[in-house]
Amino acid sequence: MEKLKKRSEVAEKDQWDLSNLMTSDLFEENIQKVQELVEEATHYRGKITENADTFYKYLKIDEKIDRLLSNIYVYAHLYCDVDTTNVEGQKLKMRAERLEETILEKLSFANPEILSTDYETIKSFIAEKEELKKYQFYLERFFLFKDHTLTKEEEEIVTKASNAFGTPYEVFYNLDNADIHIGNISVNGEEVEVTNSNYIKLMMNRNRKVRKDAFEKMYAFWKDHIHVVAASYKGKIKEDFFYSKVKKYKSPLEAHLYSDQIDTDVYKNVIDVTHNHLDKLHHYMKIRKKMLGIQDLHMYDIYVPLVKEEDEDIAFEVGKNILFEALQPLGEEYLKDLKQAFDKRWIDIYPNKGKKSGAYQWSTYDSSPYVLLNYNNNMDSVSTMAHELGHAMHSYYSKKNQDFLYHDYPIFLAEIASTVNEVILNDYLIRHAKDKKEKILYLTEFLDKVKGTIYRQVQFAEFEMIMHDKEEKGVPLTAEEFCQTYYQLNRKYYGDVMVSDDAIQYEWARIPHFYTPFYVYQYATGLTSALALASDILNHVDGARERYLKFLSSGCKDYPLNILKEAGVDMGETEPLEKAFAMFSDKLKELEELGDLSKIYIRK
Repeated sequence: MEKLKKRSEVAEKDQWDLSNLMTSDLFEENIQKVQELVEEATHYRGKITENADTFYKYLKIDEKIDRLLSNIYVYAHLYCDVDTTNVEGQKLKMRAERLEETILEKLSFANPEILSTDYETIKSFIAEKEELKKYQFYLERFFLFKDHTLTKEEEEIVTKASNAFGTPYEVFYNLDNADIHIGNISVNGEEVEVTNSNYIKLMMNRNRKVRKDAFEKMYAFWKDHIHVVAASYKGKIKEDFFYSKVKKYKSPLEAHLYSDQIDTDVYKNVIDVTHNHLDKLHHYMKIRKKMLGIQDLHMYDIYVPLVKEEDEDIAFEVGKNILFEALQPLGEEYLKDLKQAFDKRWIDIYPNKGKKSGAYQWSTYDSSPYVLLNYNNNMDSVSTMAHELGHAMHSYYSKKNQDFLYHDYPIFLAEIASTVNEVILNDYLIRHAKDKKEKILYLTEFLDKVKGTIYRQVQFAEFEMIMHDKEEKGVPLTAEEFCQTYYQLNRKYYGDVMVSDDAIQYEWARIPHFYTPFYVYQYATGLTSALALASDILNHVDGARERYLKFLSSGCKDYPLNILKEAGVDMGETEPLEKAFAMFSDKLKELEELGDLSKIYIRK
C-alpha cells in the first residue's frame, strides 16, 4: 500500500474543481451579500403577511438568502473536508456555521409570524398573485408545521439554544478525522497505518491475521475513547428529545420523519420485516463459514471476498470504463450527462492525509454536484463511485428540471438513485462473469450488498430506536449501556453461527450517521426501492427507464412516498421489502446450486 500523500502532493486532475461554486476570494464578498439580505429581511418583521405583494417580496428575499447561504456553507465544508488539518479550511467552515447560526437567530421571527396567519389567507394570496403560484406546494408543506411552531419569543429562545447544538457531532467529527490515530499493523512484511480510508480494504485482505490485527487496532482506538464518544452521542440524543418535546412531537422519531410525511410505522415495519428474515442472513453466514474453511466465523471475517479477483488492482480509469459499460441500460442521455463528472472535475478521487473518510456527494443549486471519494483501486471502490455518482445524477437532473424551491430531493428518496447504479453494476458483473468463480464472486457481492445495506443498516436503525427509547424511560446512557445494547443486538442479527467478538461492542461509536438521527433506515428502503426500479429497467419493462429518469428529475415537487409510487414502488406497504428478501433468498439458492463451495476460497 502506498503511503498517504499530503494534500499539496495530489495532482490537480485528481482534485475536484470548486471554482464553479466559489473561490476563497469570493467567500467574503458572498458573506457580505447574505448579511445585507438578512438585514433587509428583518425590516419585514411584523408585516410579512400584510398583503400578497409584501408576502411575495419577503419570500423572494428569503429564497435568495437560502440560495447564497447554501453556496457559502457547502463551499466551506468541501474546502475543509479534503484536508481537515488545514487551518484555513477549519476557519472557513466555522465561519459558515456561525453565519448560519446568526441568520437563523435573526430570522427566527419569520416562521412563527407566517404560521400565525390563517392558511386560508395564504391561499387567497396565491389566488390573487400569479407569482405566488409556484410556492403553492412549498407553502402547503410549510403549514404542516403550524402545530409544531411556537410563539415568536419561544422560537427565538429555541434558536438561541440551538446555537449550542451540533457540539456532539463536532466532538465526534474531530475525533474521527483530525485526531484519529489507530496505529500500524504488518501487511506482507510492511508496516501499514490503519486509517478510516483503508480499513475496509484491510478487512478484505485474504490474510486472516491482517484482518484480525486491523479489527483489533480499530476497536482498541474506540475502546480507549469510548467514554468521550458515549458522552457525545448521549448529548445528541438529548438534543433530539429537547427539540421534539419543545416542538410538540410525540417522539424524536416522529419529528425526524414528519417533514416527509412518513409515518413512524414505516420505520418500525422495516425493522419487523427484517426480523422475520434473519434466518436468511444466518444461512448466508453458514455458507461464508463453509467457504472460508474455518471453524469459527468472527466479525473480521464478514468483509473478505469469498472468491479471489483475478485483478484486485483496478486503476481509476479502468473502474470508470467498467462503470460506463455497466450503466448502458440507463440510456445515452444519462451516460452523456454522467461524462461531465469526469470531464469537468466533479470528483475528488484519492485519499490524502487529513481528508474526510468515506465518500459522499454534495451540491448546491448553483454548482455542479461534487463527489468525495477515497478510491482504493478495487471493485468496492468502483461500486462506491457508482453509488456516489448516482447521487450526483439525481442532484443534476433535479436541479435541471425543478425550481430552486423544489430541487432538493428529500432524504427518504436520497439513497435510491445511488443504489440503482450499484444494482445495475452488479447485474453487469454477474452476466459478464468469465467462469464459475467469477460468478460466485459477484453473486456474493449481491448478497453482501443486501447484508450491508438492509440487514446492517436496519440493525443500526434499531439501535438508534432502542437508545432513544431508553432515554425516554430514564435509563442512564452510560458507555456500558451503549456497548452492551449494541453487542446483544449484533448477536441477534448474526446468530449463533457467528462469534460476536468482544470488540464489536464498540462498533456503534464509529458510525457517523448516528449524528443524523433516524437516517440509516433509508439505506434499507433505498435498496428495496432500487431493486424494484433496476429490475424493471434491466428487464426492459415498457416505460421503466423513462419513469426512472422522471423520478430523478422530481426533486421534492411532491411528498416522497407519492414520487416513489409514481415510479412504481409503494413503500407504504411491506411488499417491496418482502420482494427484496425473496431476491436475497434466490441468490443464496443460485450460489449453492453452483456446487461444492468449500474449495473456492484461496487463503494466502
